[in-house]
Amino acid sequence: MRSGPALLGALSALAVVGATTAFTLGTPTPAAAATACEVGYTVNDWGSGFTANLTLKNVGTTPLTGWQVSWTYTGNQQLQQGWNGTWSQTGKTVTVTPAGWNGTVAPNASVTAGANFGYSGTNTAPASISVNGAPCGGTPPPTTTTPPPTTVTTTPPPAGGAPALHVAGNRLADSAGTPVTLRGVNRSGAEFACVQGNGIFDGPMDAASVAAIKSWHANVVRVPFNEDCWLGLPNVEPAYSGATYRAALKSYVDLLHQNGLVAILDLHWTQGVYTGNSSACADVNSTCQKPMTDAAHAVDLWTSVANTFKGDGATILDLFNEPYLDRAVSGSAAAWTCWRDGGSACSGIGYAVAGMQTLVNAVRATGATNVLMLGGLAYSNDLTQWLQYKPSDPAGNLVASWHSYNFNTCSSSSCWDSQLAPVAAAVPLVAGEIGENDCASGYVTGLMDWLDRHQASYLGWTWNTWNCSTGPALISAYDGTPTAFGAGVRQHFLAAG
Repeated sequence: MRSGPALLGALSALAVVGATTAFTLGTPTPAAAATACEVGYTVNDWGSGFTANLTLKNVGTTPLTGWQVSWTYTGNQQLQQGWNGTWSQTGKTVTVTPAGWNGTVAPNASVTAGANFGYSGTNTAPASISVNGAPCGGTPPPTTTTPPPTTVTTTPPPAGGAPALHVAGNRLADSAGTPVTLRGVNRSGAEFACVQGNGIFDGPMDAASVAAIKSWHANVVRVPFNEDCWLGLPNVEPAYSGATYRAALKSYVDLLHQNGLVAILDLHWTQGVYTGNSSACADVNSTCQKPMTDAAHAVDLWTSVANTFKGDGATILDLFNEPYLDRAVSGSAAAWTCWRDGGSACSGIGYAVAGMQTLVNAVRATGATNVLMLGGLAYSNDLTQWLQYKPSDPAGNLVASWHSYNFNTCSSSSCWDSQLAPVAAAVPLVAGEIGENDCASGYVTGLMDWLDRHQASYLGWTWNTWNCSTGPALISAYDGTPTAFGAGVRQHFLAAG
C-alpha cells in the first residue's frame, strides 16, 4: 500500500555498451604505507556514460577510519553525480571519501559507493586504485571459506517459539518440515514517521499491542521500513535514524518472536528521483513509493539488514514493497527484465535501478538464508511473468509476494484462477497486503477463502487506527477493537484456528 583486477597492473578490459563490466581488485603485495583492504570496481556502460560502483573491504583486524579512495582515468571521463560518499574530480583523478555515516569500516566489513560519469571515445578502466594514498596491502585475517548452499538451508528457531521457516516445494515449512500458513497483519509506521520527523513508529509497539495482534490468532506481522532511516542518511533527524532506528526495529522483531510471531521486514520507501507515470513524489529522498529500488543504496541497505537478521529463520525479508515498473518502462517484457536485472534494462527511469537479482545477491553474500519475498509488477498485483523472470537463489528460499485490494486490476476469482493459481502451484505465495477501501469485508472474505484453498498466506493492511475509508485500517483502537473491515478479517483468522 502506498502509505502515509588487481590493484597492481592494468585493467585492460573495456566497458561494453549496454553491458556490465566487473573487475575484482584483489590485495597486492604489502607496502609500507598500505592499508589492509580490497577494492572492487564495476562498470555499467551505456555508450555515452556509465555508472561506476566501488566496494571497499577492510581485510585487516582493526577498524578502517577516514578512508580515501582515488584513481586516474586515461580518457575524458567526467564525474556527474555520486552517492554513498563524497565524490570529487580534479583533472583525470577521481577521489571518494566517506559520506559521514560510512566513515568507519569494521574488520571484514565493506562499504559501497557509486557515481555516474559521462564520456566519449574509449572508457578504459583505471590501471590502479589507491586507498589512503597507496595500493591496498596487509594480510587478511584467517577465514574459513564455506561454499554457497546448493540445497534448502534452514536456521534454528529464535527464542520464544516463532518458527524458523524455509521453502519446501510450494509451501513454507518449519524446521521440522511441517507446512506453515501465515495469517497476520501489517504494522505500518516505521516507513514514514521517521522521515517525516515524527518519531520511529506510529502508535504503540509494546507488549500489550503485540498481545492484541496475537489475540486475533495472527502468527505473522509485516513491518514496513524506510531506506533513509535505516542507513541514517543526513536528511533524517538523527534521533529517528541510523543505529537508533535499527535498534528499534530489531527490538520490535524480537518482541514479535517472543510472542511466537513471525516477522516480515518490508522495504517500503526508497530513494530516487522519479517524475514519470504514477509518480508519488519528485523528491530524491525516501518520502514516497518509488517504481523500484535505487542502485545507490539498495545493496548497502540489504547487506546491513541481512547481517542484522541472518540466523533468524523467523524473519522474512520482503525486498521491495510494490514495484510499478510497468508504469515507467514501455512493454511488459522490458518491465519484467528491469524488475529482475535493473541497470541498463530500466530505460525510462531517471535513477539507477537495482533489480531483484541484485537484491537477492546482496542478501546471500552475507551468508543469510532467510526466506525472501519478491513482489511483482503493478504494485505487486501482477505476477503473470514472475515464474519466468524469477531470480536465481542458491538458498532456494524465494516466495512470490502479491498484493490485492478491491480496486486492483486483478481483483476477481477468475483473474486469480488464471494468473495466480499457476504461481501458487509452483512456489509459496504470500499475499503481503490485502484490503478494501469501503470499510467492509466482503472482498477480503472471498479472497481469503480462495487463498486458503490454494494453501497461500495472507496479511491484512493495516494494524493502525486510521479511517478505514481513506486507507484500509483493521482496528479502531490498539487493544484490537476491529473496524467493520477488520471484523471480517478477525472472524476469518479465529475460524482458521
